[in-house]
Parts: sequence; structure tokens; C-alpha cells
Amino acid sequence: MTDPIRDVQTVRAAYGPRAEEYIGALSSPEAMSLVDRATIEEWVHGIDGRLIDAGCGPGRWAAHLRDLGADIEGIDMMPACIDSARGRFPDVTFRLGESDALPVEPASLAGILAWYSVIHTSPEQLPAIIREFARCLARGGNLLLGFFEGQHVVPFDHVITTAYFWSVSEMTRLHEDDGFEVLGVRTRTDPGARPHAAISARLRV
Repeated sequence: MTDPIRDVQTVRAAYGPRAEEYIGALSSPEAMSLVDRATIEEWVHGIDGRLIDAGCGPGRWAAHLRDLGADIEGIDMMPACIDSARGRFPDVTFRLGESDALPVEPASLAGILAWYSVIHTSPEQLPAIIREFARCLARGGNLLLGFFEGQHVVPFDHVITTAYFWSVSEMTRLHEDDGFEVLGVRTRTDPGARPHAAISARLRV
């Protein structure tokens, strides 16, 4: 079994030297896929209550949802991302934290956005993060999780560090095992890019 602390340390060490490059590539509105934007905007519509962007990176999605009126804060384990997000989006709260131990009270959230923020998490450790999301959400709370889709759960060589493909069926099972009802799945494949998928789920009442 992999060590969750080592997982975090590996990802932090891999992104650290390339933090400025990563922030620059993902900070502007032009970097947002129109399909992704529609998916996230549709998800947030009608959610009433506090939201977390878990693994917010440079903060673009948290800021975008804040502009739409959402009560949201961003959490990320990379200090450089948090510093950049705070400087660029002063109206949004950003805090350091990790997705397997979010700094929030149990059952205190109406929604969690985890947009490609768990792609580097090993298959052995991802269930713990899904359980943490369930801990933080109120009953009936909503989760939207973006990931790379594949036929099987397998690693691949991401430009930063090892990431994982997940099949929709395996990701669905993972959510259902931890008390979520999967409401919908959206997939897309752009020319020359890896297949993408997003699962929308609700914590069972």
C-alpha cells in the first residue's frame, strides 16, 4: 500500500520547481475549456451553501464561481498557488490544505469541486480522499470531480509526475462505496489530448 504522506510529498516536490509555469498556464480565462466551464456552471447552479474548491491550484475556478455568486473558498497544498491566487483574486478566501484532510468541520459544506486535483493520487489512496469529501459534505451535498478517463485504472507519464487514468465504472463504484449517488457523467475527447471525464454525485441523505 502506498504512503499518503509520500504521495503528497512527491506531488509537491514535482510541482514546486515548475510552479510559475503551472500558474501561468492555468490562470487565465482563456485556459478554461468551454465544455469544462459549462459543466462546472451547470453543477453549481442551484447549490445553496458553502463550497470548497479542493486542490484549487492558481484559483481560477474558485474565482469564476465567486463571480457567479457562489460562497466558495479554495484550498491547495502548494504555497505558491495559494500566494498567487490570493494576489490575483483578493475577494476569494484561499487556504493551504490537503484533500485528504480538508480544514473544515464535518457536514459543513454544500458542495466540493475537485477538478483534476486528484489525478496524481494513487489508486490505493483515492478512496480516503472520497471519504474525506463525504465527511465534509452535509447530507444531500454535491461533489463534482474531474479526471482522465481510460478503460482501466492505470498510471501514465504526466508532464509533471505520474498520474492515473480511471474508468468511469471504477470511479462510479468508488463514489457509491462511500455513500454517494452518481447523478451524471460527462466525457469529452479533444483532438490530440487525453480523454476527460467528470462525475457529478450527491451524498445520500
